[in-house]
Amino acid sequence: MSTTPTAAAVDTSTPRAGRREWLGLVVLMLPVLLVSVNGTVLTFAVPSITRALVPTGTELLWAVDVYPLVLAGLLITAGSLGDRFGRRRMLLVGAAGFGIASVLAAYAPDVRWLITARALQGIFGAALMPSTLSLLRNLFLDRQQRRLAIAVWAAGFSGGAALGPILGGWLLEHFWWGSVFLVNVPVLALLLVVGPLLLPESRDPSPGRLDLVSVGLSLTTMLPVVYAIKTLAAGSSPVTGVVAAVVGVASGVAFVRRQLTGRDPLMDLRLFRSRVVSAAISANLLSIAALTGLLLLTSQYLQLVLDVSPLDSGLLLVPGLLASVLAGLAAVPLARVAPVRWLVVAGLLLGAAGYVVATRLGPESGVVLVVVAFGLVAAGAGLSETLTNDAILTAAPAERAGQASAVSETAYELGTGLGVAVLGSVLGAVYTSRLVLPETLDAGQRAAASTLGGAVDVAEGLPGDAAAAVADSARAAFSAGMDAAAGIGVVVMLAAAALVAFVWRERVTPVGDPRD
Repeated sequence: MSTTPTAAAVDTSTPRAGRREWLGLVVLMLPVLLVSVNGTVLTFAVPSITRALVPTGTELLWAVDVYPLVLAGLLITAGSLGDRFGRRRMLLVGAAGFGIASVLAAYAPDVRWLITARALQGIFGAALMPSTLSLLRNLFLDRQQRRLAIAVWAAGFSGGAALGPILGGWLLEHFWWGSVFLVNVPVLALLLVVGPLLLPESRDPSPGRLDLVSVGLSLTTMLPVVYAIKTLAAGSSPVTGVVAAVVGVASGVAFVRRQLTGRDPLMDLRLFRSRVVSAAISANLLSIAALTGLLLLTSQYLQLVLDVSPLDSGLLLVPGLLASVLAGLAAVPLARVAPVRWLVVAGLLLGAAGYVVATRLGPESGVVLVVVAFGLVAAGAGLSETLTNDAILTAAPAERAGQASAVSETAYELGTGLGVAVLGSVLGAVYTSRLVLPETLDAGQRAAASTLGGAVDVAEGLPGDAAAAVADSARAAFSAGMDAAAGIGVVVMLAAAALVAFVWRERVTPVGDPRD
């Protein structure tokens, strides 16, 4: 198969999808929207959770990104399990477990309970997501229909990520913070009812045995590395951070070696023989890191610096949501007339431009800059996501669709976690270093002011001059942190664009193809 513009010709020997398959795509969009919404909905609930559960800055970051990190750590395992035991079965198991975990998160009495519930959401979300893309791969055999279906799938992911703050903002205006999780339950119940009716079961006919050692190594690669990033960026416990990084890297090396030498590898590393796949995975990860990282920054900036309500803050991101969806759908016709590589580069450069705009945000900036910055980054992510997912999925034979889906979604979810971890940690480190508090504050007040939301709450309980000093210093420190994080975003997006430009090659052949 080829991703060149000439691939627009229809292969009449390939069965084309009918109404049942397109209805199946609608069903598959339910878990896609839920998982992506849950990846970002908590960012707008951060101020409310800060007031209700009084977490430390580190606990708050873990509450936000433990979900995508656990999800990323288990996606490869879940994709392999789907290939072995049935992708529809994994989808339904994930739906049931995700609903239970959502209820536990909604009624969390403290932040540690919330972190645990979010981790459970990550576990069952991992069961959901590879099944959606791998089932899509088997529903749509025609290349052009599949590219359109992937565009819809990617638009659901990007749109759901931007919809999270809007939905969260509305719920926070009317209910308590836990309500952002309860909306999952009726949608998952619907999926459990209609999924068996419209989605065919599929699996690898010769899957081999499940390598439990590789399962453990895949998880111990992800979490320690991100923990190290968070710890080192925060400037605390450097020894712990270095040890975690070493553990993660060592686990990653052991995982790769085991896949190369084992009889039944958890991941078929032949996928990475393609330079297109390697470049596509990198672009996939970094574009989503840019989107979710900026979402974390702007959600707090709007509410706590510009004093915009949660609902209005979410509505301000609607243009970005639309830009992401439209860019993803536009990728299909654009790929017929322009090289895919340069379309992906264009998406990454849009992300870089958005972060350039974000560096101009400050205590006196208006909402227009936020809308423009988020819109550019979201449009770039929507464009690149559709094309990179199509390239990755095309590189795998149908019987390994679960593994290819897991690779693609691991990049997505790891990007989500790293975007929050890296940019959030940089923001936190600069905020802490720039924050100046009055000497009259006690130890408890100083600890509470370690986050912007906590500082605003502390200021509300102080007399006039002291309150203004704390609030002004906190907002200025947060803006400085945003500038630093946005500057890193610019560099990362430009580096990703350069990588794709020099590494990507237009031709994609499935793994195992004689031409490979």
